[in-house]
Amino acid sequence: MPAYSAGLASLVLGYMLSQFYRAFLAVLAPTLRDQLGATAGDLALSSGLWFIAFALMQLPVGAALDRWGPRRTVGLLLALGGAGGAVVFAMAGAPWHLHVAMTLLGIGCSPALMGPYYIFAREYPAAAFGTLAGVLVGFGSLGNILGAAPLVWVIQSLGWRATLWGLAAVTLMAAGLVLAKVRDPAALGSDQPQGSVAQILRLRALWFILPLFSVNYAVAAAIRGLWAGPWLEQVHGADATQIGRYTLAMGLAMVVGSFVAGPAARLMGGARRAMLLFTAVMIGALSVMWLAPGLGPAWAAALLVVLGFFGSGYPLLMAHGKSFLPRHLVGRGVTFLNMFSIGGAGVMQFASRPVFGSAQAAYPSAEAFAMLWLFFLIPLVVGFLLYFLTPEAQNG
Repeated sequence: MPAYSAGLASLVLGYMLSQFYRAFLAVLAPTLRDQLGATAGDLALSSGLWFIAFALMQLPVGAALDRWGPRRTVGLLLALGGAGGAVVFAMAGAPWHLHVAMTLLGIGCSPALMGPYYIFAREYPAAAFGTLAGVLVGFGSLGNILGAAPLVWVIQSLGWRATLWGLAAVTLMAAGLVLAKVRDPAALGSDQPQGSVAQILRLRALWFILPLFSVNYAVAAAIRGLWAGPWLEQVHGADATQIGRYTLAMGLAMVVGSFVAGPAARLMGGARRAMLLFTAVMIGALSVMWLAPGLGPAWAAALLVVLGFFGSGYPLLMAHGKSFLPRHLVGRGVTFLNMFSIGGAGVMQFASRPVFGSAQAAYPSAEAFAMLWLFFLIPLVVGFLLYFLTPEAQNG
């Protein structure tokens, strides 16, 4: 990796923090309930606000990347929104303070992945994009792992407020490293046209990618972040230790899947073909969970690992979609695609709660979860079928 190594390392740190902040509320839930009176509904709203703020920021982030580059876009937003949100969280005295903090954190994290993707798209060969994107997501996803057992240990040692103050300092340090070390790609020449969302929407090749973008990451994220634990406990009788092990295994499978995505695309002759395989296996795993939700804890753990591994096809989708973007639309284009991905995750997390609530009121636990898996399965199948209509990548 050339002169970008130090800058890209700082961007990876920023993306690790983004992954951490989207997942750490689950660990803090008992403490926030006891000390702030935050209910499960409060925390669900706070988590949803993170995703909504993140998604709504994607279009302005894309414009900023095209106009000012990733150094200022990522560095300033991470400092103001990321570190600022962590400070508000550390000082929280009521549940609504958490809503404000998570909204700020969503804003601060919004360019963390798109900044390095912009550099990959502008400065590296097109054929390398999928591999680089997968490696970045793989390393960044370690932040999700740090938001589990390691965070519990730190909170037990230091207390949750001191931990958040420390996270604010780490986030500010990461922002400073981005501002100091990242070198922006060369500005486009004056002969390049100005990009717009309307131009992106006119790219017909993207139309049949967007539905799968909206559900692929959303399924794995919602099950890993919200539903794996309750399913293991209520249907399979797993205790807290087993739940921790099984969900950790799923999280690690998601990391490994991200690293494998790029080599899989090369092995199969393109990102589209690899993504079709990844999604087909996801559909198979979810179908088993739907049709036989009470197979037993060992089967449940295996299905979660399979779903985590093959649910990590986001870099493949991004590589495929990016191939249709002209140079002057790279910033706006990748953030537009990411808006569908992260927005879909937020919508499905919100929608899955009333779906499960209704199913739980009508059926025993196993059948209620079967209805929930069907809720995730149907849009995934629709996105998969529409994806067949998308042409192969234009430039590798």
